[in-house]
Amino acid sequence: MVEQDFKRKLTAILSADVKGYSILMRDNEEETVRTITAYREVIGSIIRKHRGEVVDSPGDNILAEFSSVVDAVRSAVEIQKELKVKNTELAEIRRMEFRIGINLGDVIYDGERIYGDGVNVAARMESLAEAGGICVSGSAYDQIENKLTFGCEYLGEQTVKNISTPIRVYQLTGDETTPECTVKTPARKSSTRLIYAAVIGLLIISIGGFFAWNMIRRPAARLLKIASMDQMAYPLPDKPSIAVLPFNNMSGDPSQEYIGDGFTEEIIAALSSVPTLFVIARNSTFTYKGKPVKVNQVAEELGVRYVLEGSVRMAGDKVRVTAQLIDALNGHHLWSEQYDRNLSDIFAVQDEITKKIITAMQVKLTVGEGVKVASKGTNNLGAYLKCLQANELINKINPESNALAKQLAQEAIVLDPNYAWAYYILGRTYMMDVWVGASKSPKASMGKAMELVQKAIAMDDTNADSYSLSGFLYSMTNQHDKAIAQAEKAVALNPNSAFAHYMLGKILWFAGRPEESIPEYKIAMRLNPISPDRYFWSLGLSYAYTGQYDEAIKLCQKSVRQAPNDLLARMVMTVVYSLSGKDEKARAEADELLRIQPKFSLQALKKKLTYKREADRDRFLGALRKAGLK
Repeated sequence: MVEQDFKRKLTAILSADVKGYSILMRDNEEETVRTITAYREVIGSIIRKHRGEVVDSPGDNILAEFSSVVDAVRSAVEIQKELKVKNTELAEIRRMEFRIGINLGDVIYDGERIYGDGVNVAARMESLAEAGGICVSGSAYDQIENKLTFGCEYLGEQTVKNISTPIRVYQLTGDETTPECTVKTPARKSSTRLIYAAVIGLLIISIGGFFAWNMIRRPAARLLKIASMDQMAYPLPDKPSIAVLPFNNMSGDPSQEYIGDGFTEEIIAALSSVPTLFVIARNSTFTYKGKPVKVNQVAEELGVRYVLEGSVRMAGDKVRVTAQLIDALNGHHLWSEQYDRNLSDIFAVQDEITKKIITAMQVKLTVGEGVKVASKGTNNLGAYLKCLQANELINKINPESNALAKQLAQEAIVLDPNYAWAYYILGRTYMMDVWVGASKSPKASMGKAMELVQKAIAMDDTNADSYSLSGFLYSMTNQHDKAIAQAEKAVALNPNSAFAHYMLGKILWFAGRPEESIPEYKIAMRLNPISPDRYFWSLGLSYAYTGQYDEAIKLCQKSVRQAPNDLLARMVMTVVYSLSGKDEKARAEADELLRIQPKFSLQALKKKLTYKREADRDRFLGALRKAGLK
């Protein structure tokens, strides 16, 4: 085997990204893209001015390298000054604040990209910085300590994710006109270490061994930036609230992403079944996938107190899973564990992790709350892995991925004919065929979907998603009373399921009960704060049908901004404008609808609208007709 000879170099790395980027994108995608594009140009020019080079810029992140730490720090300070001025030109809710981290470390060059712990530490420094702030590692600080007079604050030694040893961290607090940092690095000479050891020994003797040790360890537990109650995007719920971040794939093989995603979803499902907890939906937490974890930012943006994070590493027939539960309001790790098992023990690992986490939350969060383990599964590893892959593919929402998902679900059923989840997955693929236009007979596809989902329920009557899907299928076939009963069963089984509440809202809407659908949609949006556009236009339509036009317009506008090419978003926006008497705007939206679907037909749409009340359907179609559609 020939080993690749990578180029290595000691360099100063600057890592920057935007606080609350997901929320900015959710609220106004186009405006956010325009702002970050302009800000990237400003940042890039300042970096080049200080003899640096931008080496990567995925999403909202910017990665740059400098041959000098002094240049990197001066660049960072100038960037924050310039962006602070530019932010004054924007409305407060549209301001874009960057966090910057700087590290001096060894990196690997692969073409124009750089990799290694040097880059990882810079990213971790960035995650510790305040919005509009700068944090530097100890190695970087050592290079500027006697060369620059920036004000700074020593944050202590921090244990950061995926780095084996603690890192000294400094936060810059001013520019070169402020007094130089007076908080010095902890002495690293051996004689000084002995002095500290002697002092600690005296404390232990005088105060008591256990108490002193506990007090000495306590600062080390504050490894993370503390979330601010004032910065919470939503008020904290009146019960313990948690967000489960996507488990990182540490295997180095992108094809194994679905393993970590599956672990995440299993844990969310298990926690969601505990009625005295408040659990954020996977759709929102998965927006953080692949980004440096900022626990305080996650807590503030999603409005929760507790955050769970973890990783999965696959190597041959071995699996290593780590998980840790964090209290974002004080930065403490409440619980952490590492599991090394054979791949064949994956089900036991999942069960053990789920029970450990829920047990930890019992002790720390909800004393006395009973543990409710995840739904019945399979003992066939191959069937489970195929369903994990199929579930991932369905979420891509396109004909090709859905066809492959269907094949995998069918293969899983061959491996285990009694696996309820496989039938549920297969049922979803048949329904998705209708949505993506891949079905030759939508009626037959919906019938097959119903047959499969009912079979899944017969095998496992604890899966809320199966009841939600069954309810929706009943609604689409004009069996509204059955639909509501199934949807209510789903909410009862999993009161923390955003999907279950959303589907109940949708089913109530088609049953002619828009006023009852509104609170269900609102619950779904709180459980899934980074909501998809369909949440906004669905709630907007219910507001319109109950005469609350101002609220309806705001929500539908938000939906259209988020997904300007979504046919349904444009359709509902047209209806809402038309119902509210804004005829000119309704006609403009109708033109946008025709841009997306030139062959749009009211007659074809009429066949798909399964309203219980004829008057509701006529009102919807009449609003579109009034806007000029035929």
